[in-house]
Amino acid sequence: MIRLEPFGNKDFKHLIDWITDAEILRDWSGSMFRFPLTEDSLEWYIRGTNDLANSDALVYKAVDDTGEMVGHISLGGISRKNRSARVTRVLVGNRAGHGKGICQQMVRAVLQIGFEELELHRISLGVYDNNPAATRCYEKTGFIIEGINRDILWHKNAWYSMIEMSILENEWKNLFKSPGQATGIE
Repeated sequence: MIRLEPFGNKDFKHLIDWITDAEILRDWSGSMFRFPLTEDSLEWYIRGTNDLANSDALVYKAVDDTGEMVGHISLGGISRKNRSARVTRVLVGNRAGHGKGICQQMVRAVLQIGFEELELHRISLGVYDNNPAATRCYEKTGFIIEGINRDILWHKNAWYSMIEMSILENEWKNLFKSPGQATGIE
């Protein structure tokens, strides 16, 4: 079972160790950071985050049953007025953990926070078109493809398009009818 905990300074080394090349960094953050990822850039990234009542971004580490950090996910662009937010910077850290449902558990946990704790109406995300595994993960957690932003990122002499996806609160409730059912959080 995966649980989300606030991502902080003590977690920087894990994330830096996982981002071993510019492609992983691009898939994780788009053009937000430059390779190599640094502690200074991560310090800027988490500044002002993780206050559930006031922050416009919540940044989490995903932790497994043993307490080991296995991933990273954030919920940003939080608009309390529009009751919306955006899932960003999703990464399953250890390559051995890929294909084992960790991503789905992380996304469900962040959706639970968004829909049940923040009482959002809409949560969206964007995924690059060269990442079909992530697209499948998001579809399995209830996201629906809304469209494609063509050729949105130029990286290493190639264009990447972004698939835009979203899930609404009623879709979430229909998938996971009782609190805690989505992630096992009680």
